[in-house]
Amino acid sequence: MIKALAVTLFPVVFMAVLVGGGERLRRRQIEQDGDAPIGKSVFYGSKYLIVVVWVAMILASWGVRVSFVESPAALQTAAVCLWVAGFLVLFAGRFGLGDSFRIGRPRESTRLRTDGLFRISRNPMYVGVYSTLLAATLYTMNPALLLAGIFIAAVHHRIILAEEAHLRSAFGKEYAEYCRRVRRYL
Repeated sequence: MIKALAVTLFPVVFMAVLVGGGERLRRRQIEQDGDAPIGKSVFYGSKYLIVVVWVAMILASWGVRVSFVESPAALQTAAVCLWVAGFLVLFAGRFGLGDSFRIGRPRESTRLRTDGLFRISRNPMYVGVYSTLLAATLYTMNPALLLAGIFIAAVHHRIILAEEAHLRSAFGKEYAEYCRRVRRYL
């Protein structure tokens, strides 16, 4: 029961932070939703598919069978640790971006963030998402979630490449120097 509560709590709170943070930004005339850096349907489809994978993990943690194969208890425990770590990285990345957080490319100028987790990874939130996708796959042993995770990772890598082009354009030498110091993922 504690495991299921923990598995459920992290994505629910994260989604509340996204929605609540978006509302807080809107009150300050800052739009959280930016422009899709790649095709809009693929961009938003991959974002919603993340939620589907998260829901599958939540259901599995509550004992709902989402696979024909049972994951060993030790692997489930490791997956829950990976899940929690992924969400902690997601939270740290979201709060680290502050007012610069956007879903997509910002429509207005933002600040280049290079502190906190951004000293270790240029894309900690994507690392967090990838961690949760891997955790859900290991926990459920569901091949459909594996395929969904691969699709999401491939789409998000394309998103990152498009975002990097925007950041090079917006921040020039400052961003180029940052890229020399910090890796894309880890």
